[in-house]
Amino acid sequence: MAELVEMVKSYVLQETLGPLKHIGRTLAFGSAAAALFGLAAVLSLVGVLRVFQTETGSVFAGEWSWVPYVLTSLTALAFLGAAAAIGLRPPRSERR
Repeated sequence: MAELVEMVKSYVLQETLGPLKHIGRTLAFGSAAAALFGLAAVLSLVGVLRVFQTETGSVFAGEWSWVPYVLTSLTALAFLGAAAAIGLRPPRSERR
């Protein structure tokens, strides 16, 4: 009887803790990747804004000073669209 209890306990641990550890690892790496991607996107957009503000000379000076912000917002929407397209596409196994 002790062997049966030990075998059942071992089976339950194998079938519950193993997958839970895998899920935890996947969530940890996914969260870290999402945070780093978000930081990279924000820094890239700040760079794009600074390029529009400084490298265009006097094109966006005076009454046109709002245009770099609109162009940066459009760039952000393009980033979001690309991320959504990548995230919503079906897995490779279903594409064939």
